[in-house]
Amino acid sequence: MNVTVLKKVKPMIVALVLGARPQIIKSAPFIHLTSKDKQIHLDIIHTGQHYDYEMTKIFFEELCLPDPIANLNVGSGTHAQQTAKAMLRLEKILQKQKPTLVIVPGDTNSTLAGALTAAKLHIPVAHIEAGARSYDIHMPEEINRRLTDHCSTLLFTPTKIQKSP
Repeated sequence: MNVTVLKKVKPMIVALVLGARPQIIKSAPFIHLTSKDKQIHLDIIHTGQHYDYEMTKIFFEELCLPDPIANLNVGSGTHAQQTAKAMLRLEKILQKQKPTLVIVPGDTNSTLAGALTAAKLHIPVAHIEAGARSYDIHMPEEINRRLTDHCSTLLFTPTKIQKSP
C-alpha cells in the first residue's frame, strides 16, 4: 500500500507502538490530536520495554492518555530478546486489528520491532523522528534508527537537517 492509497482510506485504523518513557511523552500531543479526529481510530500498543509504574503508567495518567489496548510485557533482556519478544507478540495483535498504518516513534527496540513486524505484514509504517543520526554504529539506537527508516513508508523528521534533499 502506498501513500496515495493511505490518503483515500477513511476511517483509518492506526496502531501506535510504544515501549519506553520518552515515546509515551513525545506521543502525547499526537494521541490527543487524533482522539478528536472521527476519521482516525487509534490503538496504542505498549511493548512493555519500560515496565514499572514510574517509567510508564504514571505518564499515561499524568498526560491523560487512554490505556493501551495491549501490553506485550517484553520486560528486560538483551536487545535481541526484547526485539524478538515484541515482534512475536505484536504480530498477533496487528493480524487481528488490521491497522491501516503503524506508527513507531523514536529509536528503541520497540521502535524497530514495530517497524519490522508491520513491514513484514505489508502494513505501511510511519517513523516519527526519522533521519536522526549519531553515526556511531556501535550504539544500539543508531542501528534501530537506520533499520526503522528503511522499513518505513512515511518518514517524519524532527528538523529540516534530517530531511534528505
